[in-house]
Amino acid sequence: MTTRAWAALATVYVVWGSTYLAIMVAIRTLPPLYMSSARYLVAGAVLYVFAARRGAARPALRHWRSAVVAGAALLLVGNGGVALSEQRIDSGVAALLIATVPLWMALFDRVFAGRRLPRASVLGLVVGLGGVAALVGPVGSAGIDAVGALAALVAAVGWAGGSLYARGAAVPGDLLLGSAMQMLAGGALLAVVGTASGETSHVHTPSLASLGALAYLVVVGSIVAYSAYVWLMRSAPTSIVATYAFVNPAIAVGLGAAFLGEPLSLRMLAASAAIVVSVALIVTAREPRAPAERPRLEPLREAA
Repeated sequence: MTTRAWAALATVYVVWGSTYLAIMVAIRTLPPLYMSSARYLVAGAVLYVFAARRGAARPALRHWRSAVVAGAALLLVGNGGVALSEQRIDSGVAALLIATVPLWMALFDRVFAGRRLPRASVLGLVVGLGGVAALVGPVGSAGIDAVGALAALVAAVGWAGGSLYARGAAVPGDLLLGSAMQMLAGGALLAVVGTASGETSHVHTPSLASLGALAYLVVVGSIVAYSAYVWLMRSAPTSIVATYAFVNPAIAVGLGAAFLGEPLSLRMLAASAAIVVSVALIVTAREPRAPAERPRLEPLREAA
């Protein structure tokens, strides 16, 4: 790969790994669903205008329907679930639980699509689920918060389902336009659910740190890193780009420990290793079987 490609890959590694830390800082004084809504509405509007000005064709109604479904799964359930979970669990733990997305995708492929999985994927499922069990249990004072862990796992399942839906969804020819539509739809849904859940009463004057974290999530996390990802998918081997799936959680855990003082117990380190290894097994096993096709809505799995 070229120097430019390695720089773009490093951007995806570090930025998407750091979004868990930024979310934790942002929700200290911002309601989680409203914060996520603002993030995606602003980023989506910027990307939509950019795509339109560079000549993207006007999307059809069926494209908006796909964007709403994908936005609901990936951003409302996925990103919203992450923000809610980080109210109760550490950012590094949330990142590790979200890293199980490839596990759920492989499991859904087997259960609902009847696809036979390579042996490496089966091994990855076993190792990964074992890592999740080690990380989550026991709950209560001896382990992590059960509700927070469940929210993160539901978010991971939402991302997996949304990613599988995206395989056959009707999307515009321009990737940035399609993702901007997802962001706008997901941001609107997050605002609706946030209002319905009573977050309006929790809106107070945010701290400068929270506003700075939100600005980071909008500009660097959702616009810069995503644009780098789209460029990489067209300019670099997919097998190398896919490594972000098991590098991001390692970076998130390290940043959480360094900047937030999140503990690194022996059990967490062992569970982290199991989850990262399982994701690596699944990603590398599935990649040669995947057709060389243009990515659709899955890039928004940055999550975070």
